[in-house]
Amino acid sequence: MKGSRWFNLALILILLAACAPASNGGGFSLFGPTPTLPSPQVSITHAPDAQATARVFLDAWKADDYAAMYALLTKVSQEAISQEDFTARYRDAMVALSLRELEYEILSALTNPYTAEVAFRVTFHTVLISDLQRDMVMRLSLEEGQWCLQWEDRLILPELAGGSKLAMDYRIPARGDIYDRNGEAIVAQADAVALGIVPGQIEPKKEGALLSELWKLTDIRPETIQTLYENAAPDWYIPVGEASAEELRGRYNTLSGLGGLVMTPYQSRFYFEGGIAPQTVGYVISVPAEELIDYQRRGYSGNEKVGYAGLEKWGEEYLAGKHGGALYVTNAEGQVVTRLAQSDPQPAQSLYLTIDKKLQLQAQQAMGGFRGAVVVLERDTGRVLAMASSPDFDPNLFEPTNPNNILLTDLLNNPQQPLVNRVAQGQYPLGSVFKIITFSAALESGLYLPDTPYDCQYDFTELPDRVLHDWTWDHCQNELRAEGECTTGPSGQLDVSLGLIRSCNPLFWHIGLDFYNRGLTTAIPDMARAFGLGQAAGIQQVSESEGQIVEATDGVQATNQAIGQGTVLVTPLQVAVFVAAIGNGGTLYRPQLVEKVQPLEGEPTLVFKPEARATLPLSPENLQALQEAMTGVIENPRGTAHYRLRGLSIPAAGKTGTAESGVPGQPHAWFVGYTTANEQDTGIPNIAVAVLLENAGEGSDFAAPVFRRVVESYFYGDSSAVYPWESSKGVTRTPTPIGGIPTKTPRP
Repeated sequence: MKGSRWFNLALILILLAACAPASNGGGFSLFGPTPTLPSPQVSITHAPDAQATARVFLDAWKADDYAAMYALLTKVSQEAISQEDFTARYRDAMVALSLRELEYEILSALTNPYTAEVAFRVTFHTVLISDLQRDMVMRLSLEEGQWCLQWEDRLILPELAGGSKLAMDYRIPARGDIYDRNGEAIVAQADAVALGIVPGQIEPKKEGALLSELWKLTDIRPETIQTLYENAAPDWYIPVGEASAEELRGRYNTLSGLGGLVMTPYQSRFYFEGGIAPQTVGYVISVPAEELIDYQRRGYSGNEKVGYAGLEKWGEEYLAGKHGGALYVTNAEGQVVTRLAQSDPQPAQSLYLTIDKKLQLQAQQAMGGFRGAVVVLERDTGRVLAMASSPDFDPNLFEPTNPNNILLTDLLNNPQQPLVNRVAQGQYPLGSVFKIITFSAALESGLYLPDTPYDCQYDFTELPDRVLHDWTWDHCQNELRAEGECTTGPSGQLDVSLGLIRSCNPLFWHIGLDFYNRGLTTAIPDMARAFGLGQAAGIQQVSESEGQIVEATDGVQATNQAIGQGTVLVTPLQVAVFVAAIGNGGTLYRPQLVEKVQPLEGEPTLVFKPEARATLPLSPENLQALQEAMTGVIENPRGTAHYRLRGLSIPAAGKTGTAESGVPGQPHAWFVGYTTANEQDTGIPNIAVAVLLENAGEGSDFAAPVFRRVVESYFYGDSSAVYPWESSKGVTRTPTPIGGIPTKTPRP
């Protein structure tokens, strides 16, 4: 018994010695020195920052990055909802809200070892209704060392717990109209009538009356309408055009008695006269499927017609008005649970243009069957009075309820690209009109004066490896081939001013090459840029091209550039702007297309005014010399436009141009000019006009007559001038102009 007590005492002493801290020298035990044990290493693992995960999720929500949001869900949540359904839930809710922007604020966070809660506030800035603000709580679980969200419907909006959804009842105002400068409707909502012909039902004795009535309604000449159905089957429906119900009122009985005429009423946004400046005004279409969500986020239901080109697209926010709506929460059965918010629509506004409807239609008609462009500006303000691109098109064809919509596919696939606005988007070599630039650079350099002499012969021999021929030589050769004798001699002794009047190629080749040889390689390009070339003209409402002006890299390029060939590319709009500046004393104006944006009541919400952008870098003396030379192009008997414009009673100045197009024998025809009438006598502002006819022939023969008709139409209300290629006004001789009218060798 005593031995057992001693044994237990010894065991306790051993255990105490083992747990007791050892001294530096070690310890003592019954069994020898006590070994020294290392100090225990304690590490602390912090839970990840739950607020950081919440911010990542909410930032992804702000960016509509639903894939990134879904990646932050717990495995259980991802098993409960697919990424596709998750994305659809958020996307549909944001669409119903017409969400413009989302903001959030982290309010608080509570973190446990394996779970966390983050309280946050979301503010929904919407388009259709007032801001919505909601406080919510996000629950998170720790998975593989990272916080993941325990997702549920209420994290979109508390009211959506249990699978409820949002629904917007849209309230859409009527679309605004587009008017010309005089308040004449160009586009408006209207009752319309599609007009067509079934050839087999035409009564021979009434065919003339039928075509005459259609001509009055559509402005399509009888012979043109006949060509539409001359090869058609008897039972085919042949679309002709459209008219407003108002235009048919009082004439319906007469029209309904004409066999073969089919009249189909429909309601639509109606483009009067089959399209007034259609490439500029544009058109509307149903919301494209690929853009539906974007439009819905902007407050659209998706059933509206939206502007898709031109002014219809630019003015969408004004023409569409402000949509309203009521936002509801619906249960899984689609029944309304509650209304969250609502707003009333606001009426649309209308656009009032600077375009003159009558002049615009006259400019469109003035081009006849040519491809090309005519632009008319108020010379002293930059206001656009007409902006005609040919071929044009009928914007009413984009309306699906219009029976003539069957022509839309042909329109979209037309190789002549009628949808392109050639005034602002077409890019062409300028030809001899560019000599205005070279003339200006020559005078401003001080190397040339208006009276600096030059002997203009058939040939230019200053290039070392080639001989260039003036247009007079080309005319002489044509005369020899056609008539056996030459009556067109070289221009002979000129000065620089008369060289522009006569459009002497060798003179301007000489100036371009002289500048290049002197190292003045930027003189002409810099002057061109100062005239506004090589950059957008600045019109704000339609798309435009910049063209191209580059420095010549050798003598050949320098001579080509000096007469507007080679790398030179311009738009007719750019040219009209600098021609107006020459006429108004040197001010380059931004082209102005819209006068005002006008609501139904009250003052305009937006008013545009003429805006001066720059000044031509010409001294008063040199500008005057240029103006006098351009006047001589028309008035001087040796001027290249004198023959075609003789008898024009409106004083004007201009320049012809014939630009190589890449198609032999079919150059582009240019004529640009401005009027100098006494405004106190005429009562209307002077204008600047640029005419470009693709592959037509000489500028003097084709573009100058179009200029004349436009000028006379503007000042007199109409023009009786008959083109050289017409048998009577508006009736083109056979063959047709494009590629058909015999042309001489190009004259500048």
